[in-house]
Amino acid sequence: MGIVAWILIGLLAGFIAKALMPGKDPGGVIITMLIGVAGGLLGGFLGKVIFGVDSIDGFFDLSTWIAAIIGSLILLAVYRLVTGNKRHHSHA
Repeated sequence: MGIVAWILIGLLAGFIAKALMPGKDPGGVIITMLIGVAGGLLGGFLGKVIFGVDSIDGFFDLSTWIAAIIGSLILLAVYRLVTGNKRHHSHA
């Protein structure tokens, strides 16, 4: 698959991950989409390492989408853990 296909899968996987894990994210839609792209790559890598399968067979393969969504969910959860503790409240 080409880089454009991976970006498209990642954007959609990020959207799906956000729908599965609703809530307020510090960073908005752009950060969530970037997390989706990185999550797609992470999911493909984890699929190879853990299960020994080529989870990036093609754009329309279910395994590609599942790997991308799982990777996006993992990164979204980590992102929320890291940034959730940095919220500052100002009192006037």
